Amino acid sequence: MRHPPPLASTIARGARTLAMLLAVALLCGLSQLSAPHASAATASSVGWQWPVESTPAVSRAFELASPYGAGHRGIDIVAAPGAVILAPAAGTVRFSGFVVDRPVLSIQHADGALTSYEPVVSELEPGAAVLAGQRIGVLSTGHRHSPEGSLHIGLRQDGAYRDPAPRFGALHPPAAVLLPLYR
Repeated sequence: MRHPPPLASTIARGARTLAMLLAVALLCGLSQLSAPHASAATASSVGWQWPVESTPAVSRAFELASPYGAGHRGIDIVAAPGAVILAPAAGTVRFSGFVVDRPVLSIQHADGALTSYEPVVSELEPGAAVLAGQRIGVLSTGHRHSPEGSLHIGLRQDGAYRDPAPRFGALHPPAAVLLPLYR
C-alpha cells in the first residue's frame, strides 16, 4: 500500500509550481515592456492619420466633462496658423461654417464617429465626400481656449464626446501595476 507523500513534500512541490508560474508571468510582463509603444503605430494599423503633415504634440488632452466642470471635449494639437488640415479618415462633410466667432468643419465617418476641427477655414460644402488624407481646409487663428497655433479636434460617437487621441494611436501611457511583495 502506498502512503501519501509527506506534507512538507507537497508544500515544496506547490511552492515550486507557484514560483514557476510567477516567473512565466514576470517574463510575459517584461516582454510587453520591450514591445513598441502604441503611439508609434502607423495610420494603417490604427485606422486614422493625424490631420497635419507630421505627428504633432498634443498641447491639451481630452478631459471628460463632469456635473461640476466643463471638461475639454477633444484634444488640441500644435500646428501653425495656415497649416493644411487633412481628413484623418474618409467621410462626409456634415458642417462647414462658423460657430459663434470661429470657423469649424465637421466630418461624419462610416463608423458613426463625428469629428470636428477648429479653427479651420474650408471651402467644402456639407454633403461633400472626403477621402483619408485629402485636404479639408487651412488652420485659422483665434481658437479661444488654446494657445495660438493649435488645432482642436473633437470626437462624438453614439451621442457622447470621446477622446480622439486613441484613434490616431496617441494612447495614454499604461497605468502602473503594483504587485504584492512576498517575504
